[in-house]
This record gives sequence, C-alpha cells and structure tokens, in this order.
Amino acid sequence: MKRASAGPTLRVSEIFHSLQGESTRVGLPTVFVRLAGCPLRCNWCDTSYAFSGGETLALEAILARVAAFDCKTVCVTGGEPLAQAGCLALLAALCDAGHSVSLETSGALDISAVDPRVSRIVDIKPPGSGEVEKNRWENLEHLRETDELKFVLASRTDYDWAKSALAGRHLAGKCTVLFSPVADALPAAQLAEWILADRLPVRFQLQLHKILWGQERGR
Repeated sequence: MKRASAGPTLRVSEIFHSLQGESTRVGLPTVFVRLAGCPLRCNWCDTSYAFSGGETLALEAILARVAAFDCKTVCVTGGEPLAQAGCLALLAALCDAGHSVSLETSGALDISAVDPRVSRIVDIKPPGSGEVEKNRWENLEHLRETDELKFVLASRTDYDWAKSALAGRHLAGKCTVLFSPVADALPAAQLAEWILADRLPVRFQLQLHKILWGQERGR
C-alpha cells in the first residue's frame, strides 16, 4: 500500500522571532523563516551564511516552530526562498494558519504563483549589486497594491538608475517603492537628501534590526 505524501520538505537556515527591520511592516514583532540557498551573489549580501547548509524540515515541523512563538506576523526570506519548490506550499500553509505573511524575494524568480494573500517584497537589483541582469521585469505585471518594490543602493550611479526605472516603468503607481542605502557604502543622509531634492514618490528606509543589534544573527 502506497504511503500518503507527508507534504514538502524545505531546507531552513533559521527560524527566529524579532522586529521586522524593513518594508512597511518595520517595527512589527515578526517570526522569520529563512530558507537556505540562493542563485544570486549580490556584492553587498548580508546573509551569505544562508547560501548553503541549513536543516531539512517537513512543512508541518516549520509550522509548529512558527506557532510556538505565538506571533501573527510571519516573514519568509532567504537566501532566495522561491528557489525551493516547497516555498509556495509553505506560504499558503502559513496563510491558512491565520498568519499575516510577507515574502522577501530577490526579484530574479517568477512571483506569479505566490498565494495572493501574501505581501511580496520584491528587490530590484541596481548595477552596483553585480546582478542587474537577473532582474525579472515580467514580475512587474503581477504586482498588487499590497506588494512592495525595494531598491538597495550603493552609489549615485545606482540612485540615478533606480530613479530612471521608477519613472520609466511607472513603479510608484503599482505599489509602495522603498529606497535604502547599502551600509558603509552610501551615507543614509545623502540618499535622503537626493530623494527630497528630486521629490521622489518613494519611502526611504534603514534596516532597523541593524541599528538595534548590528550584524547579530537571529535578530
């Protein structure tokens, strides 16, 4: 007799409870599910430890660990979470369990199949990332008002490129657009001044978790 499938398994780098440091959910107590693996190698990546390794967990085990924190808000991140086939099932299951779910994704993979209850935080990679060619512009067609686009910028060149994309692709009319500086590369005040001078319809953001706890993992 054939055994019923126990559901997908996923390779998990870490699961932890902290404050959301980015997006319009900044400051909210959040459970983070960081999946392992990523096909990109951005120059300023701050989670390279998630490129490999991780613990293989069944979907039910992940849901149980999340539930133990007794927290409504959940963020699935990486690495690149959509690189794992089981990510879509995980996102849907978290929504089914009553969580308010966001997904942080590189923007290099197709987001169209993500459960519509999920808020998708989609990166747009500028030239300074070293991965500008990986941007999947087709994803823009699938954006909803509940989604967000994030530009992480390291220089004036990156900023001008992002400003051009913002106007040329009418991004501000699709969803919230976030601009943030690469730490130790672009001074935060400088980016803020450029945004104000150009009257850009974007939200400036810093990484709250790094302000509070630096590079400490699980924060």
